[in-house]
Amino acid sequence: MAPNPAPRLTRQITKQYMKVGQSAKNRLFGVAPQIFQRDNGSGDKRPLNMLVSERGRMSSVKLAIVVIGAFLLAVGILLSSVPWLDLIISKNLKLWNGTLAYSYWQRPGVIRLTKVWVFNMTNPDGFLNYGEKPRLQEIGPFVYREDMEKVNIAFHDNGTVTFQHRKILRFVPEMSVDRNTKIVLPNIPLLTLSTHVSSSFPLVQFVVSTGARTLGLKPFVSLTADQLLFGYDDTLVKLAHNLFPRHLRPQAQMGLLLGRNGTLDEVSTLHTGQEGMDKFGYIDTLNGRKDLPYWKSPPCNAITASEGSVWPPRAVTGSDTVAVYDKDLCRVLPLQRRGSSTENGILSDYYTPADDAFTPTTPENICFCENPDSPESCPPKGLQNIAPCQYEAPVYLSYPHFLNGDPSLAEAVEGLKADVAQHGTYFKIQPKLGVTISAKVRVQANLWVRNAAHVGAVSKFPTIVFPLMWLEEGVEELTPSILRWVYLATTVAETALPVATYAAIVLGLVLLAAVFVQSYRKVVFTKETLQKGREKLRRGSSFLVNGQHRLLILRDSYSLLNTTPEDTPDMDPDPGRDSP
Repeated sequence: MAPNPAPRLTRQITKQYMKVGQSAKNRLFGVAPQIFQRDNGSGDKRPLNMLVSERGRMSSVKLAIVVIGAFLLAVGILLSSVPWLDLIISKNLKLWNGTLAYSYWQRPGVIRLTKVWVFNMTNPDGFLNYGEKPRLQEIGPFVYREDMEKVNIAFHDNGTVTFQHRKILRFVPEMSVDRNTKIVLPNIPLLTLSTHVSSSFPLVQFVVSTGARTLGLKPFVSLTADQLLFGYDDTLVKLAHNLFPRHLRPQAQMGLLLGRNGTLDEVSTLHTGQEGMDKFGYIDTLNGRKDLPYWKSPPCNAITASEGSVWPPRAVTGSDTVAVYDKDLCRVLPLQRRGSSTENGILSDYYTPADDAFTPTTPENICFCENPDSPESCPPKGLQNIAPCQYEAPVYLSYPHFLNGDPSLAEAVEGLKADVAQHGTYFKIQPKLGVTISAKVRVQANLWVRNAAHVGAVSKFPTIVFPLMWLEEGVEELTPSILRWVYLATTVAETALPVATYAAIVLGLVLLAAVFVQSYRKVVFTKETLQKGREKLRRGSSFLVNGQHRLLILRDSYSLLNTTPEDTPDMDPDPGRDSP
């Protein structure tokens, strides 16, 4: 019996189908037995392998973003946790060689102007002979540019620095009245002498009267403004210079600003801030003393004050009160904070003298009244006795035009009209740096004249506080370099640094988050896509299997119809069936 080829044909078709189906699947989808196998080196990447990294390696771009983000985050956290700006500012504030504060303090380079107004007496005859009030004509300003520097500087281990002031006043004609303008004013040396002897024995007064008449001295003199301010020859001054003890000896000439040119004798010692900023810029000693020799008890003889250029920062002290010392004032002047102002875009505290600064009856000022029963020792409100600083001449300071003074002072003369805007004193101080942004110190010099009835030359000169002149010292403007430094250290840095700090933190977090989110989404995408790919692969494989099955059946059926058993001798026999 001939063998039945049908079972063998079916098995052969199945084997060929499996070969063809597997080969087609591989060719179409590139599916290898191991999906995550390495590329074969031919250069073509398999689609499923492109969905995931072979070894989880990060691209160089992502790595750079992570490094930059981490760096920005670290910098932002560091800047927000450490007060770098305050440390840098504090280092440069201290008075030490090489710091910005030292350069500003040693030679400020700012425009400092001294402006002087002189009171011209227009009715001397009517005043002396007819009892008229003095009619005063204010003449000025006479403007001088003040070039100032600190010299003979020596630093000490206790956080202080010793120095002397050197000042040079240069006349500025384009801003001034002619300095050769004639001025009529009281004869200061003669009236000083007559006031001192007015309560002396009659014999002393007689000698003074005889001497004044012999020398031809008059109660009023006519001088140019330049002579009045910077010196003129006077017989009485020369006698005093030659006869008085050294500590009381006046200069050889008479001049209201004579001692301002050149190196001052006064030796000052300041706190540099090395031991703490709470006393920064305050005076430690004057001429080796811890107090003023002019007054007997504190607080009048205290010297705890700034010399006017740098101050303890209010951001450190938290105090609304500071103090300034000037030799012309003969005392420390307390300043009270009145508010804030902005100049050139820089915030500053606005200070003016305390309301009772020249009120002798307050507890802080009573020590200036050495003899409460004497009006000269304890003058009316608005006057400050500076005779101890002026060779005992009866000179009293006030604000210009007797601003905030006892009304009787201004009523005794004609031609005065006080105005706070023109005659007030103020300081604008940057609270974080303690640097003076601008300032105007305005004071008036007055001569307290006591009637000396037995001194013939001045016997008709009544007791009066006579205004002589007033001056304004001030910082007109800081140099552009100083303004830029202050502006950057306060306004820009205080705004820009926090913005930059938080921007660095936010940007760093955003960069790190972006890389994390992208990586996370890619992993999820890869897994989901891989799963979907596998499902599609299964469906595609089933489709191909079924399709190939049909194709093979049709093809082989067609072949069988055209093939005899003899044409297929090489077909594998059924291994499970024995040959007949």
